Amino acid sequence: MDIQVQRFAATNLRRRPVVVETDGFVAGFTPGTDNPYLNYATPLPGAEPTERDVAALIGIFRERGLLPRLEFAPQAAPSVEPVLRAAGFGTEAVHEYLVCTPHTLILPQSADSPRVESPTTDEEFAELDAALAEAFGDVFAPSAQGAARLRRTQQSGGAVRFVRGPQGGIVGGASCSPTAEDTAELSGVGTRPAYRGRGVAAAVTAALTEAMFTQGAGSVWLEYSGEGSRRVYERAGYRPQGTRLYLFLPPVEQP
Repeated sequence: MDIQVQRFAATNLRRRPVVVETDGFVAGFTPGTDNPYLNYATPLPGAEPTERDVAALIGIFRERGLLPRLEFAPQAAPSVEPVLRAAGFGTEAVHEYLVCTPHTLILPQSADSPRVESPTTDEEFAELDAALAEAFGDVFAPSAQGAARLRRTQQSGGAVRFVRGPQGGIVGGASCSPTAEDTAELSGVGTRPAYRGRGVAAAVTAALTEAMFTQGAGSVWLEYSGEGSRRVYERAGYRPQGTRLYLFLPPVEQP
């Protein structure tokens, strides 16, 4: 699964507005933001980059004023991590990823499970973006660009889902990328703090996963942020498959 996930990562980055490919790497950039989660690189499966290749990759980021950063499944390209470490890259995070297939998917059986909807209007995309911003502790601010990214995800073959609260406002949701390499990535599962513990994340996860299987995906994968979220995903049929490594090159300190 590591190689499939890594192939997906490279293909998915090629969907970014700006793509630069250098020896062994694909870098994807989003103009107008320096958000490191929207501007990063990944190695090709089996890549064996040299010091010169890594230096060229660093230059691609530096010339744009961006933090050199990579996300990848290390087992799919074992030669990459050592040469990045030698160039000064440090660990931002190590995340386990979980995978669901049509055979393991478990849909909610309770009649009390929240009703899941798909956004169709500009207002719904904007409100979902705001709900996710609050859910993730304002790590990113709600914006027209964020709402537009959600709309593009849905229009390009992915899926976006949300749940309304008792008063009608959107309280949580998530999105899933378009399929590539027979798999898709489910990400950004979030619920406003006041509405957690009510099955919102579980309902959205199951609905998105089922939607992607209906569209023909052979699997859906995701990363989790804590044991609580892991239990939610495992109840939906997700199972551990591997790890993903996040590396970055710290800024050079000026004397």
